[in-house]
Amino acid sequence: MSSIRDSAWLKDAQKLSTAEISDALDYFKLPGSVFGIKSIAGPKKIFGFAFTMRFVPIDKNNPGTVGDFIDDMQAGDVAVLDNGGRLDCTVWGGILSQIAAHRKIAGTVIHGVCRDTAEADSANYPLYASGYFMRTGKDRVQIQSYGEVVSLGDVRVAQGDLIVADQDGVVVVAAANAKAVVERALKTREMEEKIIEAALAGEKLSEARKKYGYHVLQRSPEQIN
Repeated sequence: MSSIRDSAWLKDAQKLSTAEISDALDYFKLPGSVFGIKSIAGPKKIFGFAFTMRFVPIDKNNPGTVGDFIDDMQAGDVAVLDNGGRLDCTVWGGILSQIAAHRKIAGTVIHGVCRDTAEADSANYPLYASGYFMRTGKDRVQIQSYGEVVSLGDVRVAQGDLIVADQDGVVVVAAANAKAVVERALKTREMEEKIIEAALAGEKLSEARKKYGYHVLQRSPEQIN
């Protein structure tokens, strides 16, 4: 899928929080911080690469299905399902959670709702969504496309983009920007660790923050100057 899968810097990237990545996105004036999608079931951690699907209302004249897309996914993928934010029918349930966990899919992120959350918990499978609701999407929505650009609210997601989620939410980093964003986030983490170390050693927090530029860490050089 994406060539960044084999990049050496990915190991360090997995240590980062969504907050640190969000600050790095701000530094580059990039979007990517997803609003309104949160952990619903399973571990509060996802790190992987977007496998995108878009759903649309059912076509009564030419009805499709909710799809067997999981057969095309590989370990390390993140299922990114764009159901237009619909809260009245689901596009992910217990069968998918159990199979995804077995196949080492990294997690699922839905612009919409899921169901069978107890099964996701039992499978130890990370499931993020706008919420949960028991009603099926079968005969209500159908797959429109695979592997194309979708949206998580106002955040654009392309196939192969880096998806990171934790207890604070979800961030999306375009594959082309991933290395730069990760490097910036790691630098931010280093500065914040120095601030904590200095403050715990007795320095005033205000002075430690000033010394290491805490208040401008998320600003681009153009904003600072």
